[in-house]
Amino acid sequence: MTAVTTAGASEAVTGTTRRLLQRQILPLDRDFEVLPLYVDPSTPDLDEDKYVVGGTRAAKELNNTRIRQGTGEAEQVRADQILDRTRLRLDAGQRLSFAAYFNAFPASYWRRWTIVDHVTLTVSVEGAGATVIVNKSLANGNSQRVDSAVTEDDGINTLTFELSLTPFIDGGWYWYDVVAAENAVTVSAEWHAEVPADRADHGTVDVAITTMNRPEFCAKLLQQFGEPDVAEFLDTVFVMEQGTRRVTDSEEFPAAEKALGDKLRIVVQGNLGGSGGYARGQLESVRKGTATYALMMDDDVVCEPEGIIRQVTFGDLAKQPTIVGGHMFSLYSRSRLHSFGEIVQPWRFWWKSPEDSYNQWDFATRNIRSARWLHKRVDVDFNGWYSCLIPRVVIERIGLSLPLFIKWDDAEYGLRARAHGFPTVTLPGAAVWHVPWTDKNDALDWQAYFHLRNRLVAALLHSSYPRGGRLLRESLNNQIAHLVAMQYSTAQLRIEAMEDILRGPEALHAMLPTRLGEINAVRREFSDARLVADTDDLPPVRVEKPSKKDLTEVPSRKAQLITAGLAPLRQLRRPRDLSRTNPEVAVPALDAKWYRLASFDSAIVSMNDGTAAALYRRDPQQYRELLKRSVELHARFLREWPQLAERYRSALGEITSPEAWEETFKPWKETGDE
Repeated sequence: MTAVTTAGASEAVTGTTRRLLQRQILPLDRDFEVLPLYVDPSTPDLDEDKYVVGGTRAAKELNNTRIRQGTGEAEQVRADQILDRTRLRLDAGQRLSFAAYFNAFPASYWRRWTIVDHVTLTVSVEGAGATVIVNKSLANGNSQRVDSAVTEDDGINTLTFELSLTPFIDGGWYWYDVVAAENAVTVSAEWHAEVPADRADHGTVDVAITTMNRPEFCAKLLQQFGEPDVAEFLDTVFVMEQGTRRVTDSEEFPAAEKALGDKLRIVVQGNLGGSGGYARGQLESVRKGTATYALMMDDDVVCEPEGIIRQVTFGDLAKQPTIVGGHMFSLYSRSRLHSFGEIVQPWRFWWKSPEDSYNQWDFATRNIRSARWLHKRVDVDFNGWYSCLIPRVVIERIGLSLPLFIKWDDAEYGLRARAHGFPTVTLPGAAVWHVPWTDKNDALDWQAYFHLRNRLVAALLHSSYPRGGRLLRESLNNQIAHLVAMQYSTAQLRIEAMEDILRGPEALHAMLPTRLGEINAVRREFSDARLVADTDDLPPVRVEKPSKKDLTEVPSRKAQLITAGLAPLRQLRRPRDLSRTNPEVAVPALDAKWYRLASFDSAIVSMNDGTAAALYRRDPQQYRELLKRSVELHARFLREWPQLAERYRSALGEITSPEAWEETFKPWKETGDE
């Protein structure tokens, strides 16, 4: 781990070649909202000798002065300091750390999943007197200085650090800090590794984007694939067009077409949902057979193109064929990470982040060094298909997506791949910006049907517990919660989801083109699904007796249990007369919990996305009928689970085969509309 000041890199040894793993990058558009993901200005303990090794006393005093004046806690990077995609200029006396999401090196992931056992960090610094300090962290978050070096020439100095991956079995990162002395300096860096000669060439990618009525968003995404550094990694970019407002009609499309040229292919088909779109992309990629990977990507994302290169590089050097996913940052708060990894909790069979991690983590307020949990490697069960690289050999071995329309197709695929010996890795440093799930209303609207149906299908295929563990009990509890909250449309859709599963796996393909329209027709029969944009269009709130309850107060666990026991009985009582003509309360989406709504006979409830509201009315007769059907269905699933599971598992290979999907796509292939 000795630093060597040289002009060149180490010579390749016989039978090996040098591959670039990762390079220092900066925001493409100089967007300062995302700058904390690339550079961390708050380098700690700057006045300690370890951060000014070889530096002059004047440089040390200048930095200490900045700390005393309060500027040392958050050195600001100006737009003019970002010289280009890879080079950053530091002012005299300035110090910056590259312990940031896109520029720290996720050593534990490379150690666990790839053939790489040591890396070479090469930092190029133009200017004399600058100090470069290399650090590493352990899985518990403790950090250590590894090595340092000082630039001696006014020209370009190449500082090389040989770094082992041995200490990173459970977690940890490498990163480097740079301290300028009396003069401004320019910094760039690369991480390389010596790999076997048969891993010298990088793989290529077929991108599969499913889009529906987002022409401008999708066209702008396509332009990002035209970045020069990404072009050589692309084979074909497939856009599965499933909407009526087509990407080709966007004013942005000519620029996308120019950027991609003959690599762009638009495939037009009916609305078969995300799984139908991604399965078409997988099928086209497998049939074409020229790309190493197929990259599943949503149409409503902003992409960091460098992440694609990193996903391909990681996949190329993986010990075995590996699905390589990226993270999702919020499109509305772009320094905020949705989740650091996703698992399927076996007993509940529900997707979630691991217990020792955090969701909605904002890197603008807490950096990598200050968050101990970020240093432990997170091993995942699946990666969302907003950015997920799948080796073609995996698709050929385990088949295409399940015909689920939306929800659980990505999770099921990860579980299926793992059962065949193909792991999934969510790689730090590869990410997109996406609309966060928390701003959607998909637990209550038409998507509730797909949430439950597809969760149950995935559990029938992959649950290791008898009768799905806790899944059926939790499903019934959730159903009763929807009923006591007057969410009858959601309860009805969940019933239809369970009934459709009983039709068997053979019906999944047939339902793809038509089921969405059918369940939307069902929803329109219920008042709680009829949305209004302006609450003034609903009757005014009036109550016979004002409630003393604070709707913002979260009741204790004991109080919630009491409510859970009494609320189902209360639903059988006759509603208050005034509640039939006027809602009793207006409840914001944030406060619309079942234990609050259960005490009212009618309510105006707003949606999570803030665009509309609905009128909920308690209906004892409807409650009785839906509760009876719900209990009967859950009891039937409990009895018939083993037979259902065997039925679905036996059919898995057939319903995910290219041949089955080709039959589903045939109506559009026959018309030649692509």
